[in-house]
Amino acid sequence: MSERADDSDEQGGLDAEKQGGLDAAEQRNAVRNRYADIATGPDEGGCCSGSSSGSSTSSNCCDDESAATDSQKLGYDDAELDSVADGADLGLGCGNPNAIASLESGETVLDLGSGAGFDCFLAAQEVGESGRVIGVDMTPEMVEKARENVGKNDASNVEFRLGEIEHLPVSDEEIDVVISNCVVNLSPDKPQVFREAFRALRPGGRLAISDVVMTAPIPDEVRRDPESVAACVGGASSVDELREMLTEAGFVDVDISPKEDSEEFIREWDDSLDLDEYIVSAAITGRKPESSEAK
Repeated sequence: MSERADDSDEQGGLDAEKQGGLDAAEQRNAVRNRYADIATGPDEGGCCSGSSSGSSTSSNCCDDESAATDSQKLGYDDAELDSVADGADLGLGCGNPNAIASLESGETVLDLGSGAGFDCFLAAQEVGESGRVIGVDMTPEMVEKARENVGKNDASNVEFRLGEIEHLPVSDEEIDVVISNCVVNLSPDKPQVFREAFRALRPGGRLAISDVVMTAPIPDEVRRDPESVAACVGGASSVDELREMLTEAGFVDVDISPKEDSEEFIREWDDSLDLDEYIVSAAITGRKPESSEAK
């Protein structure tokens, strides 16, 4: 790991502690463990088993019918759900990033936290055979599951790489569009995630993600709870904080649009806390300036 990466991890941990949250290593472990369980399925104690701590009882079920129902609430239509083979849609996320990405044929797309590959396979349909989709996930079990799904979806233009979104395994200026679905909030160092996305994008490339944003201060006990953080609750940032992170990373035309109708499914994430009082799903977009725009 580079010296820059070490510095970034240390700063991310310090930032988390200042906010009353977990340190970077604890947060990564909580996230990796949760999604490893989800990837291995309910028979292995996965996502249908819910939370054990009592502070977060989110339990996105892995069976196809439950996942489809959840995904419809997130903004996917029947045609999208029917176009991807079973096993890729786990009913996770907080929106539909492809709906805001305006993908075009021939583009190269990078999905941050690609999970079992659902958004990647949808993106692959949009960019066509001349395009390319790369999914990055830090959980080996998820990457394995996603790679198995490539054959099921006959998606020769999709590949999955193991890696952290703070240190993306892609070259500089390789990507046309960065997408993500409710994953950046899981990072202990969000500014580094946006710097990496900016690095990976070609000049004129764009960012289009769905994520949760904080609308009121989240209780410290929730921010300190590993399961709440791993369940996309305790690590949310405010709109102003995210806008500053994106701007400092170099993005222009930044827009963060909260989706009030997301309250319905966010309420279902926790039985013990009215989460819609603290977080809401949002569409987050930005653009890397063309070379001619650079100062």
